[in-house]
Amino acid sequence: MSSPLTQASLDAYWMPFTANRQFKQAPRLLARADRMHFWTPEGRPVLDGIAGLWCVNAGHARPRIVQAIQAQAAELDFAPPFNMGHPLAFELAGRLVEIAPKGLNKVFYTNSGSESVETALKMAIAYHRARGEGQRTRLIGRERGYHGVNFGGISVGGMVANRKMFGTLLTGVDHLRHTHDPRNLFSPGQPEHGADLADDLERLVALHDASTIAAVIVEPVAGSTGVLLPPKGYLERLRALCDKHGILLIFDEVITGFGRLGSPFAATHFGVTPDLMTTAKGLTNGTVPMGAVFTTQKIHDTFMTGPEHVIEFFHGYTYSGHPLACAAAIATLDTYAEEGLLTRAATMAEPFGAAARAMRELPNVVDVRTMGLVAGIELAPLDGQPGARAFKVFLDCWERGVLVRTTGDTVALSPPLIIEPEHVDQIFKTLTEAIRSAA
Repeated sequence: MSSPLTQASLDAYWMPFTANRQFKQAPRLLARADRMHFWTPEGRPVLDGIAGLWCVNAGHARPRIVQAIQAQAAELDFAPPFNMGHPLAFELAGRLVEIAPKGLNKVFYTNSGSESVETALKMAIAYHRARGEGQRTRLIGRERGYHGVNFGGISVGGMVANRKMFGTLLTGVDHLRHTHDPRNLFSPGQPEHGADLADDLERLVALHDASTIAAVIVEPVAGSTGVLLPPKGYLERLRALCDKHGILLIFDEVITGFGRLGSPFAATHFGVTPDLMTTAKGLTNGTVPMGAVFTTQKIHDTFMTGPEHVIEFFHGYTYSGHPLACAAAIATLDTYAEEGLLTRAATMAEPFGAAARAMRELPNVVDVRTMGLVAGIELAPLDGQPGARAFKVFLDCWERGVLVRTTGDTVALSPPLIIEPEHVDQIFKTLTEAIRSAA
């Protein structure tokens, strides 16, 4: 049990992605968690409507995962990952390849989604150099994209607040237009309009020439910008254009990976396989920081040249493939498999989606977007106060016992995949009351 917070300790912690001054006036604290719920230090239950932060897919405090971490800490707490290894890292890689989209059979470990993105971007540029096309250094992201917070990620990302404070960022980066089309408001599932937006890549090829472009990176479903779904045919068209011009396609599946849409990955859900795929979050059910980049045999083998004693790819992290993270990930995969969680969102998608779509009748709801077990309810902003209405809804839901997330004026939901109908009812009943109160 932790000691009561002092004002000094509150002041000492500079919190991430948080309105620090507002928070510290009335801290929202979580003391423990189990399956679908958090509890405050006072013992008040709070239903988790966002899987922690898009990551606790199997629910909180799952015994198999907890026990695996405890046992591993006692047996092997750390092993150096450079020129050394431990069995769990290889076992996990084999397990991950088994569920990955066909053709993605190599795994490189990181510690977060941001690091997975940096790794994939570096891998793409280095791959072209290794194959004799070192002039392919340009990276293409997308407006309203989110790819973590490191310099590569915010450079290819397209969310202005994440970019504007940090200078010129990486050079040689351009962006596709986003896919948020007003013609698609309140679409049930994938929108009908917007496949042609993928042709924006042809515009950038004409501007920069394909011979300078290393990779295109997109989220199959853009999560942190407000749950933007890909129009029908969009991802297929983007894949075809990348193939046409010899450009690598990277899917950022940090959010969509491990069952969020009702398939193990968005790539399998949409039937479009990228050249590289970034993951994190649900990989360990949020228990130990870990990420992984998946790629193809072809990309891997391109690096495997020269003397065998020489490092082929000068990149990695002290904690790549950390023993505790590997133990947590293996136990997480076991839990997913035993309970069918990688496809359970397909079963729950209809009641969850129907409850989300019913929000369109509420005041100030301007769009609803939902697929699998993820939803975005977009609200009309208050005059001159962007984000204020959604933040008011967030605070109201917290007081009523449900945790939701906001991005701008969109309320985002991504509950644990173990959600039951009664939890769906509570989430949307609470959200309905909060939206009405914020009218």
